Amino acid sequence: MSEPTIALVTGANKGIGYEIAAGLGALGWRVGVGARDRQRREAAVEKLRAAGTDAFAVPLDVADDASVAAAADLIADQVGGLDVLVNNAAIGGALPQTPTTVDPATVRAVVETNVIGVVRVTNAMLPLLRGSASPRIVNMSSSVGSLALHTTPGIDMGPIPVAYLASKTFLNAVTIQYGKELSDTKILINSACPGFTATDLTDFRGARTPRQGAAIAIHLATLPDDGPTGGFFDDAGPVPW
Repeated sequence: MSEPTIALVTGANKGIGYEIAAGLGALGWRVGVGARDRQRREAAVEKLRAAGTDAFAVPLDVADDASVAAAADLIADQVGGLDVLVNNAAIGGALPQTPTTVDPATVRAVVETNVIGVVRVTNAMLPLLRGSASPRIVNMSSSVGSLALHTTPGIDMGPIPVAYLASKTFLNAVTIQYGKELSDTKILINSACPGFTATDLTDFRGARTPRQGAAIAIHLATLPDDGPTGGFFDDAGPVPW
């Protein structure tokens, strides 16, 4: 019997992250539930296991160097490898967030989690991913980070909190550069837009369910070896940068 594919999903204790973990678990994968809150993390693992997923807990604060290093050590020592990383953990930041009213500290906090956290986790997990036969990295982004969509006449993206918006534009740029640097490896890395999804990040105003929002991440996590890298996708296909 072949060894199961091993994935780590950050921010997997609820919402889209939980549904990504559940969807990958339904494929027979072993899934690490990365989350800061111990109680929510353990509850998510228990719920996933009850549904048949081979889930394990990964204490993980993406904004903390020591926490990320410890998570990488835990996976290496207790699991023995990693095939897929889904960087899902993100925050929206305090309001108001119009450009003229946003507190610079809010911008700094959002970027620390939504961008620097992705870099921190990705780089810590790369040694494990390099040992995989088909490594994949998925960065959960948003179409609100698309400069093309924001500047296309006739398209109204609505009033988007500027710190969150800028963090997703930044994340997309980082994904492009990872794709270029890792182009001579087996690692495929892409940004994913889940659509306007009803989660606590959107005050549950989205039209899509977390399970629907998770679908694009599951698709990109299961790309064939000749799949795209350094791209930005939603359910309909490529999203303009």
